[in-house]
Amino acid sequence: MEYRRCGNSGLQLPALSLGLWHNFGANDDHLDARQMLRDAFDAGITHFDLANNYGPPPGSAETVFGRLFRQDFGDLRDELVISTKAGHLMWPGPYGDGGSRKHLLASLEQSLKRMKLDYVDIFYTHRPDPDTPLEETIGAVATAVEQGKALYAGISKYEGQATAEAVRILRERHIPVVIHQHIYNLLNRWPEQTQLSQTIDDTRLGCICFSPLAQGMLTEKYLDRIPSESRAARDDGFLTTDQVMNNVEKIRALAEIAKERGEPLNTMALAWVLQRPQVTSALIGARTPQQLAGNLEALNSPAFSDDQLQRIDAITGASGGQAQAG
Repeated sequence: MEYRRCGNSGLQLPALSLGLWHNFGANDDHLDARQMLRDAFDAGITHFDLANNYGPPPGSAETVFGRLFRQDFGDLRDELVISTKAGHLMWPGPYGDGGSRKHLLASLEQSLKRMKLDYVDIFYTHRPDPDTPLEETIGAVATAVEQGKALYAGISKYEGQATAEAVRILRERHIPVVIHQHIYNLLNRWPEQTQLSQTIDDTRLGCICFSPLAQGMLTEKYLDRIPSESRAARDDGFLTTDQVMNNVEKIRALAEIAKERGEPLNTMALAWVLQRPQVTSALIGARTPQQLAGNLEALNSPAFSDDQLQRIDAITGASGGQAQAG
């Protein structure tokens, strides 16, 4: 495993981190979940990424993780980076959502109780809240660090100008803000087509990208059809059949380049993200230990030739994209 320094901080993250968004809920196979955590750690993945609303239902991923952590990792806390977030809908009523100080600090307390941890390493504001002053939201994250309930502050899905302002607020309070988490993949190059990438460079933040496989579109699963057991077929709101059909020609063209490189499309897609100079880590959301093992192959992927990069840009560079849930 390669470890990369997170911006200008002392924190190092593995090139691949394990995200617990979809696969650690109340209805998932916890034997698979336990094996994935063990396999990931054995492979050098020392960063596990959660959020208050991960599941389903919301909160269940943290509960499951907390139980599995105590089973297998109780004496390894200092060898792990554990992150969580707050800002999406979590409980009923006016205080269960958004970026208020009331919601963020209450949510963090609940997250720590579910995971039975004294602190998390990174606490994120999960998304911008247009109804709450940025100073309030970012101030709440700062308070979490000042109280010792988080070691570092993080920002997720903020655009460039808001990111710069958030970093300014945190650094004026001497809070170590180290990372921005956003979507980034071959089909969604939103950060580099907006001010965000430049802001991340200017503020010297680390960068961790979620959905590097575009919810599974950047695999060979959808080249010919939409399998009945696939995420797109379930139509759970995160990936739709229309999204697949709108991108299928690009996916097929990318698969041809991957074939020339002698690797599957998912390996190439992950390798492309990992070889971008700004990326500190990529969040993988494997559903099984077998998928996790396949994702790890990207660490051994060869460098891209100039011709390959130019062809990839021709296929995807103008595809735009936008911030998404995650």
